[in-house]
Amino acid sequence: MTQPEWFVLVVEDEPDGQEVIAELLKYENINTDRAQNADEALNKLAKNKKGTYAAILIDLALPGGMNGIDLMREIRENPKYDELPCIAITAFHTTTVRYEALAAGFDAYFSKPLDVDTFAKALTEVIKKGS
Repeated sequence: MTQPEWFVLVVEDEPDGQEVIAELLKYENINTDRAQNADEALNKLAKNKKGTYAAILIDLALPGGMNGIDLMREIRENPKYDELPCIAITAFHTTTVRYEALAAGFDAYFSKPLDVDTFAKALTEVIKKGS
């Protein structure tokens, strides 16, 4: 049985980082939409109907007024998206950062550089669990 086609919103301020994630996910039949900051991500969510995105990947270090944890909390406060799996990604990995992200409510956490062999498969499991 083939996996359904999913769309994941990638909130990452670095275009190269967006591209790496998109390429990794393409092999798991996961398409991406991209946002460079929290405001752009919220606008994309507002313009799409519920169910458009299977998950949202959020870089914890975003430019502007909202970091990744703030964005995830904003998403969770909206009943339209409160069940949407939110996955933290960061280049500034420590056990403390991982703990804080998961304690704040993220469904999963990945450190950069993303592990090519496990990232897409682990993300698939998070999405399946959330649907």
